[in-house]
Amino acid sequence: MQTVPVIPESAPFTLEQRAWLNGFVAGLLSRGPVNPVAAGATAPVRETLRPLTILFGSQTGSSESLAKLAAKEAGKHGFAAIVMDMVKFSPAKLAQEKNVLIITSTYGDGDPPDNAKALHAALHAPDAPRLTGLRYSVCGLGDTNYIQFCQCGKNFDAQLERLGATRASARVDCDLDYEAKFATWLKAALAALGTTEATAEIQSETSNLKSEISAPAAGHTRKNPFLAPLLCSRVLNATGSAKEVRHVEFSLEGSGLVYETGDALGVFPQNGPELVAELLTALGCDGEEAVPVPNGSTTSLRHALTAHYDLGKPSPELVSRFAAPTSGGGAATAIVVLHLIDVVLARPETRLAPVDFVRLLRPLQPRLYSISSSLRAHPGQVHLTVGAVRYEAHGRARHGVCSTFLADRCTPGTPVPVYVHSNKAFKLPVDPAAPIIMVGPGTGIAPFRAFLQERRALGAKGKNWLCFGDQRESTDFLYRDELLSWQRNGHLAQLDLAWSRDQAGKIYVQHRMIEQAAELYSWLEAGAYFYVCGDASRMAKDVDAALHKIIERAGGKSAAQAADYVQSLQAAKRYARDVY
Repeated sequence: MQTVPVIPESAPFTLEQRAWLNGFVAGLLSRGPVNPVAAGATAPVRETLRPLTILFGSQTGSSESLAKLAAKEAGKHGFAAIVMDMVKFSPAKLAQEKNVLIITSTYGDGDPPDNAKALHAALHAPDAPRLTGLRYSVCGLGDTNYIQFCQCGKNFDAQLERLGATRASARVDCDLDYEAKFATWLKAALAALGTTEATAEIQSETSNLKSEISAPAAGHTRKNPFLAPLLCSRVLNATGSAKEVRHVEFSLEGSGLVYETGDALGVFPQNGPELVAELLTALGCDGEEAVPVPNGSTTSLRHALTAHYDLGKPSPELVSRFAAPTSGGGAATAIVVLHLIDVVLARPETRLAPVDFVRLLRPLQPRLYSISSSLRAHPGQVHLTVGAVRYEAHGRARHGVCSTFLADRCTPGTPVPVYVHSNKAFKLPVDPAAPIIMVGPGTGIAPFRAFLQERRALGAKGKNWLCFGDQRESTDFLYRDELLSWQRNGHLAQLDLAWSRDQAGKIYVQHRMIEQAAELYSWLEAGAYFYVCGDASRMAKDVDAALHKIIERAGGKSAAQAADYVQSLQAAKRYARDVY
């Protein structure tokens, strides 16, 4: 397949010139091989190419892939499109642009992905430039299970307008099944940004863009998962721990699936039978009623609620339906919303036909877990490190759907639908001699166990430093024997441990980092890659703040200089985070 060459950023061209050249070459390639004799030396060159910059904010690579696909599609419709990583873009550059598409995910608690943080912050700064000559459109990628759904895309969209830019077409917020919405958004955006002729062309053609986005790759994918037999699921914590973290192994024999360290495994869970039974009772159903499921087929209501629909966070449409005034004309009463069962039990008088009820439910989505094994070290297997989620709220026991599915309802031999989710932004250095620093408390240890296995299998000479922590050393030292063995034989050049509840004052991984500030900074100066995995809302933010402080203190830099240093690490792909 032909690929469109990209003019290097180091080439002596302006952005607009680079865009024109890329588009010109893309236009030639789109026509196929050219016979110079048949074409003639004076053959006319298409002159309607319009510069278009496509910026992506991506944590795991999805937005980047869609940005490249958008550039390919734009090239078919008279645009000279270039794809740019947001980490390499500034408001000053943005002020020089005419047409821009922004494709960005949202991470953590409504935060921008790491490569979009600097641009996001700069655009919201008091000295951000006016963007009156810019026309733009935004596509946000997100997950409606999170409260701050597509918040980063919403922020970019609103701020560009505040700075004087013109919204060429409406922002679209995409859920996990984004193919149709993305295709619709892209066609509308290109039509709005294009010439009159291009607009007519885009609107009149029968585009295969949606099918191109969702076209299944060969083998097992999210659309065609592999039924992986469970090999084992064992608790890693010792007796007395307040946590339940499991080491889970699957067989991939015969699947053809391969993965790289840093990737995630998508797992399709099932809802617990007790919750399904309680919901059926609340609905006044026996479970045998025939209902549709997202794939277009029909099954029993019980099976649909077990394997096809999300029984966690209810959709706004369902909440609205159950909160509607009763037939007697009374006012709606407030419903405390935690999970679907809370909504249904709060209004038992609201009865819907099973078919109408399931149409208000979200599809049950796969859960992604960082892979904690190296395929080189464990051929034909994939390992996960899973914390079982169990808690009580409003007098009801709550359970994490997938974590307790693996812990309670899967036994050795149980086939579980899985697929590999590539994470392009969380990879080991290409140079095996490069040192790495890994910060991963709790289940954040997962990808770093994989990293260490991989580097050992490859015989990589780069030094490895791990900072791990949890509540108590006696009960929560995950993979203790493995880690201590690697420390003894020198594979782990440095192992720092933080136990938050083994003393009066809590000690976390960021405290251990600061204690080793001079050494950590010297590793960075020697070219070390810095990785973080774990909780996004607190730990990752605290570790990031500690990193800035270390660079200030050990590097003798101001806060602004430290921020620039961190940004340079991100731009060089030497600061990567897998946070959730």
